[in-house]
Amino acid sequence: MQVFVTGGTGFVGANLVRLLLAEGYRVRALARSSSRLDNLQGLDVEVVNGDLLDPNLADLMQGCEAVFHVAAHYSLWQSDREMLYQNNVLGTRNVLAAARQAGVNRTVYTSSVAAIGVGANGVPVNETYQSPVEKLVGYYKQSKYWAEQEAVQAAKAGQDVVIVNPSSPIGAWDVKPTPTGEIILRFLRRQMPAYVDTGLNFVDVQDVAWGHLLALQKGKRGDRYILGNQNLTLKSVLDQLAQITGLPAPARSIPAWIPLSVAWVDEKVLAQFGKTPSVPIDGVRMSMQYMYYDAAKAVQELGLPQTPIEVGLRRSVDWFRERGYVEKEIESR
Repeated sequence: MQVFVTGGTGFVGANLVRLLLAEGYRVRALARSSSRLDNLQGLDVEVVNGDLLDPNLADLMQGCEAVFHVAAHYSLWQSDREMLYQNNVLGTRNVLAAARQAGVNRTVYTSSVAAIGVGANGVPVNETYQSPVEKLVGYYKQSKYWAEQEAVQAAKAGQDVVIVNPSSPIGAWDVKPTPTGEIILRFLRRQMPAYVDTGLNFVDVQDVAWGHLLALQKGKRGDRYILGNQNLTLKSVLDQLAQITGLPAPARSIPAWIPLSVAWVDEKVLAQFGKTPSVPIDGVRMSMQYMYYDAAKAVQELGLPQTPIEVGLRRSVDWFRERGYVEKEIESR
């Protein structure tokens, strides 16, 4: 089967492409002319140049039986509101329309648990839960909600679309890196003297890739599936990283109002004077919530693997070190 993948140069997409090739699929990957192709180097992949908003996207999909729409713009900066809407919402609308026009049999749309929202007091939620869109923190989460609604409406109109909602993936090929990878990198670089009391649902990125393929094979049209694994506090993850690396974990937490104050000055005040902000307000606001999820549906209906989180953390640490993201003198400091 020939499949079309958007976002193949990114973290989840690169792992999905590798899985598809290993399972015997032929892959055509969409990439902008400005995209870094590091994650696709050496792979037997047909790369076609284009953009999510290209009017001729259907032509690029011709001959493909399935589409994996993984690409999205990720930003927590409030100034990127319009870019998030253009890429995530309008881009998804265009990809779905192109898939219909090209006669694609099934589309797997990569949403996010960000589109679902969080439960009260850290209670894990599943696919049946939905926060009101106005309560989703930040324009990124809201854009993912509205993008998912594009997929929901397309499915209701008869298009074969399955939705997957990854939580916080960890592992290899996190080239940018993602916010979760950034946590691991900051730990490895000894740039985390303290931590915020928060919690996330973590999942090995290879399991996320399998979740996409299983959704293609077994998913129900119009359904969404949380691709997650274990709910962990940030402190417990840092302690696991300490065991894996031998580096000390930060021993003290800081109240959220401290980074929130720094973020507000950074993004609202100093940015007006030309300083590039380093701490997004919405990122700190998100960390004030425990983002816990229940992936039982994907495990039971799709057979989603549940690789131990320690394995994914080790893969991430090894990949960052092997690719030179962490200087040797920092590691041994």
